[in-house]
Amino acid sequence: MQISFHTDAFNSSYWNFEKCLQWAQAHDVHLIECGVIDGVSWIYGLGYQPHVALYEDPLLLRRKMEKYGVAFSQIDAAYPLSGKDGPLYGVPYVLNAIRWAKLAGCPRIATTDGLDRPEGLSDDEAMALMRRSYEQILEVAEAYEITINIEVHGYFTTNPDRLAEMLDFRDSPYLRMNLDTGNSFIAGQDPVEFARRFAPRIHHVHVKDVSRSLAAAVRGQETGIAVSYCAIGEGVNAANIREVLTILRDHGYSGPLCMECEGQGGPMIERSLQWLRSTLRELGIPEESGAPAA
Repeated sequence: MQISFHTDAFNSSYWNFEKCLQWAQAHDVHLIECGVIDGVSWIYGLGYQPHVALYEDPLLLRRKMEKYGVAFSQIDAAYPLSGKDGPLYGVPYVLNAIRWAKLAGCPRIATTDGLDRPEGLSDDEAMALMRRSYEQILEVAEAYEITINIEVHGYFTTNPDRLAEMLDFRDSPYLRMNLDTGNSFIAGQDPVEFARRFAPRIHHVHVKDVSRSLAAAVRGQETGIAVSYCAIGEGVNAANIREVLTILRDHGYSGPLCMECEGQGGPMIERSLQWLRSTLRELGIPEESGAPAA
């Protein structure tokens, strides 16, 4: 398996993307996930945001990343597609991300639904809306050979039966799943059962622990965590993560394991990396070294 990390770990540190590349190089991590910005942002322009704007030239960025020995595991274009504004804003956002990702050498894009039940729509109406959106997105994704992952993050995707319906929106090898161990847990579900049920469809994994205090306060009431203020392995979800890794190993999964946690400028995500590498060794799972070839 391959270790990656989401640059949102350094949102609170106000790092730019290149500083995240430097952290990856220093810690022998060769994959990275970041959010993409479709437009301009003053905080990004000033160098205080660890994500990437789509107006940046993807080929030049790819060359810069290669100098650090880092490639994309996925880019995050997860504007909620379940609400009324999903087709208006979310679909063009994802379509722009697909074209950019192809040139940037990124094989996957994360998409998702909204955190809450969409206002003014029944569940079935929202599902029908998302079906049309995903059909349009996948027509383009198939042409570009970019995998569209549905991330476990919101009102529909943390419901395993609804998620199964979404994964059947289109019969396509380019429609897969991003398992999030933290979001599934905080929603009151069992990430282990998600892994068992959907193992053949999982194409990218967000490895996320949950603090005891957060679980006690909101588990079963929220569907997603903006950022986990808990090092991986130090929370109440650690045993589940270990079991998920075992299931993925037994199903032959060899894709990315993307760490998601608050970085604290380094210390918290470094403890997460240490725990994840140690756990992989204990489970007999080889860590792929070096950036994969494009």
